[in-house]
Amino acid sequence: MHIHILGICGTFMGGVAVIAKQAGHTVTGCDANVYPPMSSQLEAQGIGLTQGWDPSQIEHKPDLFVVGNVVSRGNPLMEEILNRGLPYVSGPQWLAENVLSGHWVLAVAGTHGKTTTSAMLAWILETAGLKPGFLIGGVPLDFGVSARITDSGFFVIEADEYDTAFFDKRSKFVHYRPRTVVLNNLEFDHADIFADLAAIETQFHHLVRTIPGNGLIVANGAEASLQRVLERGCWTPVEWFDRDEGWTARTGGNASGFEVCFAGQPQGRVEWKLSGKHNRMNALAAVAAARHAGVPAGVAIDALEAFKNVKRRMEVRGKIKGITVYDDFAHHPTAIETTVTGLRSVVGDARIVAVFEPRSNTMKMGSVKQALPASLAAADLVFCFTKGLDWDVAGTLRPLGCKLQCVDDIDALANAVASTVRSGDHVVIMSNGGFGDIHEKLLNLLRAS
Repeated sequence: MHIHILGICGTFMGGVAVIAKQAGHTVTGCDANVYPPMSSQLEAQGIGLTQGWDPSQIEHKPDLFVVGNVVSRGNPLMEEILNRGLPYVSGPQWLAENVLSGHWVLAVAGTHGKTTTSAMLAWILETAGLKPGFLIGGVPLDFGVSARITDSGFFVIEADEYDTAFFDKRSKFVHYRPRTVVLNNLEFDHADIFADLAAIETQFHHLVRTIPGNGLIVANGAEASLQRVLERGCWTPVEWFDRDEGWTARTGGNASGFEVCFAGQPQGRVEWKLSGKHNRMNALAAVAAARHAGVPAGVAIDALEAFKNVKRRMEVRGKIKGITVYDDFAHHPTAIETTVTGLRSVVGDARIVAVFEPRSNTMKMGSVKQALPASLAAADLVFCFTKGLDWDVAGTLRPLGCKLQCVDDIDALANAVASTVRSGDHVVIMSNGGFGDIHEKLLNLLRAS
């Protein structure tokens, strides 16, 4: 079958494309914005990409159009598909019907940490010899691809609460029918489609309603929002993490490692290079979910010690003249704070230079802008890219004082950072998009200085 994917360069739809190609389908696709790592991954898979939404793509004559949620009414190609009565389906529905059916699905949901936890879980199952299929919203360094299918009965999926498509406003994750679910955390996000936190909690409750009685919910015990979700009705056993009666992490005096405990009983110790409580919580969730699939906690702990993380999760892009440049996907105040404070715990008194792009719809709308100054407090210098924002960035970030610079041009931003940093600095660049390839621009400037 020939499928043509609209919105193919999104992290989810790009994964669908890879899986469809591996399954033997002819796959082509289009998108408005093409940037790595997804564009590179698709090209490496031999998947043809078309820039833009020209209706002439109809002439490819695919058997089916698979539509991503970036596509809305008024899109020229989609309007032509509708006018001609051509067959189309959403990405989540296609995946559910053609891949997930018949599998033991392990889904990872939550506002933050989905990608990292999914990658951890897939790596644990891989290390245990279970050869899982997976679709993850990033590229795990342990696998080199964001998605694959195998002959295994297990499939790990990053379960996003964002809506499915313009014609299906349910959250993507209600399509997946998982047996094991991780609920990492839950706070307000996606202000473009959700009115408030209660609306998102309702979607998470819809997910809970799909989990069988012989399944397992692994939930963050520190999140009141998840407690409310489960109090609305739960028909599945629950194991909590970050709660004494469930899974906990004991750090002791060694910041680089921690002991995994369940119901107060030690299960083993993880020694790794990842930093921050958020990664310890991600690890606990992954160990618990893998245990439900039959992997002993000790095996999971050993696997985590070899875990390499995910591209764009504090990925070191280069170290030039003593200046380390990181790329991170943080795009919400909570994630930004987690990234910056996690780096602080590693680098001590060294200067942290935070460079961020408020690119997500929630950030562009300014819905969580008041939390930004506190989220960046641990940085020594802050550079904000302001192009395309309608709210007063400088005024909102005024509490950061003289350590803040606001710039509306990518080249000017790269030059401003390059002229400011010095040996020993750690520059963390945060965005959920390509950010104008500022990472390479900055590294090139540093090399030439």
